[in-house]
Amino acid sequence: MALLEVSHLSISFGGLRAVDDFNLTIEKGELYGLIGPNGAGKTTVFNLLTGVYRPNEGVIKLDGQDITGHKTMEINKDGIARTFQNIRLFHQMSVVDNVKAALENQYQCSLLESIMHLGRYGKVEKEMNDEAMDLLKVFSLEQYADYLASNLPYGQQRKLEIARAMATKPKLLLLDEPAAGMNPNETKELMDTISLIRDKFGITILLIEHDMKLVSGICEKLTVLNFGRVLAQGQTKEVLSNPEVIKAYLGDE
Repeated sequence: MALLEVSHLSISFGGLRAVDDFNLTIEKGELYGLIGPNGAGKTTVFNLLTGVYRPNEGVIKLDGQDITGHKTMEINKDGIARTFQNIRLFHQMSVVDNVKAALENQYQCSLLESIMHLGRYGKVEKEMNDEAMDLLKVFSLEQYADYLASNLPYGQQRKLEIARAMATKPKLLLLDEPAAGMNPNETKELMDTISLIRDKFGITILLIEHDMKLVSGICEKLTVLNFGRVLAQGQTKEVLSNPEVIKAYLGDE
């Protein structure tokens, strides 16, 4: 069974068809890319998948469950986590506390225990801290655990945002332009990290990206959007050599 099945997804804003009859199937464990020129509708698709927008038409199924129209928090509990084009961290919190914030719903303490540091509080706090540190180690961020998130270099902030998303234990991880603003060395390190978390945690990854070196280096399949509609789908090498895809990116000769 496919992990994600999107059928005939559409949404309009003030008469503009931002996404039109979008279809997508991603198998469990795939590393899949969603690409297209600026304004093609890629982030709108992510917003539809995560409940930021409700589609006018279409169905979204995650692991066989219809999640169409679910709210953002419900969709996160269903098993979808995401990062954003513009990094969204708790900048005045420590690196480890950013990850622990994403673990809160998985560990239960009463309000009184939390305020007074009684009962289960100590055990729960230690378990959360240990799990957060384990995740930071995966991303080689453990040495920065006590730093303010705002003090991390840009590339490390990107990795922290992914680590925080991973803390929610998603089935499907959505990465929105994860290499944006990175230098070539940071991009290479990011590619290795994305492949590592897919293999280590067995999760499925869908990413939006403009860096074609990253896309061709790690994505197994691609969907190309143009003006809100699917232009091409298939194996990465075939899609990137498609004349219509090249034309959409580079324009007419």
